[in-house]
Amino acid sequence: MQTISVNERLQLVPLEASDAAELFSLTDANRSYLRNWLPWLDNIRRVDDARAFIHVAQLQMGRNNGAQLAIKFDGRIAGVIGHHQIDWRNRLTSLGYWLDATYQGLGLVTASAGALIEHAFNELRLNRIEIRCAVDNQKSRAIPVRLSFQEEGLLHDAEWLYDHFVDHVVYSMLLKEWSKASVSAEVPRGEKRL
Repeated sequence: MQTISVNERLQLVPLEASDAAELFSLTDANRSYLRNWLPWLDNIRRVDDARAFIHVAQLQMGRNNGAQLAIKFDGRIAGVIGHHQIDWRNRLTSLGYWLDATYQGLGLVTASAGALIEHAFNELRLNRIEIRCAVDNQKSRAIPVRLSFQEEGLLHDAEWLYDHFVDHVVYSMLLKEWSKASVSAEVPRGEKRL
């Protein structure tokens, strides 16, 4: 997969081994807030753990079974977005994403998700994309809503999060719906709020 240029300031770039230190630093700086929503934080304790994650992501991409991309804003990694896996028989995938807290509120995830969805439908020829969010994760749930996804329902005890289960809300977008949806991939051109 090649870099997806969302606009002049925002690109989705396949993760490389050389990103390991920056990715680890970003993960570590956001550890306490990300731990509320993501079950894998305890597996990323050192730069080598980030490097191992990147290696697995590269293998996944090499098998044409999804992609994990750095969300790069003004040349710096601001988060990660990707397809979890691709079900080629049924032409579907699900998206996951996380963002450094300092970059929230700039529309980066909405724009990144819009571009990745566009790629999935137009380049990969998928028919269905899901986004699953913890019920209480309002910021994450706002992304599929902004992108005109349909809320399909609730999955009880869908994910083990360290010491308890959390319910997930399932959102979906079909190719035929996406072509009707109005999505803006613009990022504010003003100063970054850092």
